[in-house]
Amino acid sequence: MNRAAIGAGKPSGSISTGKPRRKTRAEVSEEMKHEIREAFDLFDADRSGRIDFHELKVAMRALGFDVKKEEIQRIMNEYDRDQLGEITFQDFEEVMIEKISNRDPTEEILKAFRLFDDDATGRISLKNLRRVAKELSENISDEELLAMIQEFDRDGDGEIDEEDFIAILRSTSAFS
Repeated sequence: MNRAAIGAGKPSGSISTGKPRRKTRAEVSEEMKHEIREAFDLFDADRSGRIDFHELKVAMRALGFDVKKEEIQRIMNEYDRDQLGEITFQDFEEVMIEKISNRDPTEEILKAFRLFDDDATGRISLKNLRRVAKELSENISDEELLAMIQEFDRDGDGEIDEEDFIAILRSTSAFS
């Protein structure tokens, strides 16, 4: 099939489905592929090029995916062709690229928002930012924190709400 035929018969134009566009395999960045490799290598302690059930679970968690036992078992059943109780890096990379490609960017942003909004007010206040800065051992003055809030506070109420936060992160390439 030639390239001109790809997409033939499909409507052209930019019709929005209302859902965020998800990345395809080709769009997973080299940086993310490097992180996938690092996570695998970290838990492939014996350098066999394979990880087992428990290492798979922890490696996936290290990449931001909290998966249930049943899903890990499904992955093992699908990819452990040799019945050794392990999967290869190539299989791990394939699984992770698929998971990353299917991740909902808005949900990821809201998870990050909830890490800041520890008092569950639906807003990120100076107090919230102060706590995060302290947890990260960052010495940032209240004036600097307030300047951050003011820069992104679209409704001028002195706090960052979910809409403000989504707009901030969508303006970066990581969540576009």
